[in-house]
Amino acid sequence: HRPAAMGRGDGHDDALRRWLREAGGWLVVDGALGTELEAHGADLQDELWSARCLVSAPHLIRKVHLDYLDAGANIITTASYQATLQGFQSRGVSREQGEALLRRSVQIAQEARAIFVEGRSKGPYAARDEYDGVASRARRPVLVAASVGSYGAYLADGSEYTGDYGRSVTKEALKNFHRRRLQVLADAGPDLIAFETIPNKLEAQAYAELLEENDISIPAWFSFTSKDGANAASGDPITECAAIADSCRRVAAVGINCTAPRLIHGLVLSISKVASKPIVVYPNTGETYVAETKEWVAGGGAAGTDFVSCVGKWRQAGASLVGGCCRTGPATVRAIARALREADAASDADADDDYPAVAVL
Repeated sequence: HRPAAMGRGDGHDDALRRWLREAGGWLVVDGALGTELEAHGADLQDELWSARCLVSAPHLIRKVHLDYLDAGANIITTASYQATLQGFQSRGVSREQGEALLRRSVQIAQEARAIFVEGRSKGPYAARDEYDGVASRARRPVLVAASVGSYGAYLADGSEYTGDYGRSVTKEALKNFHRRRLQVLADAGPDLIAFETIPNKLEAQAYAELLEENDISIPAWFSFTSKDGANAASGDPITECAAIADSCRRVAAVGINCTAPRLIHGLVLSISKVASKPIVVYPNTGETYVAETKEWVAGGGAAGTDFVSCVGKWRQAGASLVGGCCRTGPATVRAIARALREADAASDADADDDYPAVAVL
């Protein structure tokens, strides 16, 4: 119950472009996993965050995946964002058990997809003819993306929003930190690998080299965080960060996540100047994360699903994969899917207006 595997002639971005074509030009990414797990009663007061549920409540993870698929998501991301072998070992989990939990994160998402697809179409695509009463333009792929959180996510000190890892953290140190986790997740057979909340160029370079050194055949995306709409969280220009991703043949898409919605449009325009690959965006709700209290506080952005009103503009600017990050939920994803369909309909109407009426004699 999965989309057709990459063919021998497919490049890493060819597979994603094919899925985009089959879906009518855009794909919907899911929303926050931790937010929804907590809504279902999970206790995530732990440095492992949502990965804690891989041990304590895998059934809740599967339920959240299904909720997002029912809301119209095409891509569900695994509960492995903060699941690192180092983090597991610090909790007394052996390396072998940690690797099994990483594989389990992918399997749970695949199980959710199988349940969803079996209930909808008896095949590898969600064949629903309607989403919230609006006709679907195409059969829509249902994909599993293995989430790889940044080094800062493992530190659990908010440094994925600053990029300040200290001088002792070198590119080689980052590669050694991520190498085995990346290999285990790739071997579990996801459709995509999502390198998320990347705060600096250094970690992007480490990822790009790892993909080559480990000969990873799964298409990947790199998504960065930004606080000012021009630079990654560390201050590295977003254009330089995006260029690293665009130059790596194993990267299929590049973009932004867990960033205030008001910054997304400008960032998409900047990325599109240096990148030829599809652009992925999944902002948070505009709140700010306070590492000391591990809480989100109100910021200058829109709350709830309000930012969805910007989706059409992001799509027009060049984004083709759109979803939500922290503090978003299935309602947000449902609204995003609706907004993308409406943007398509408006674009089709504009195209029709470009052709003058021809009298039939």
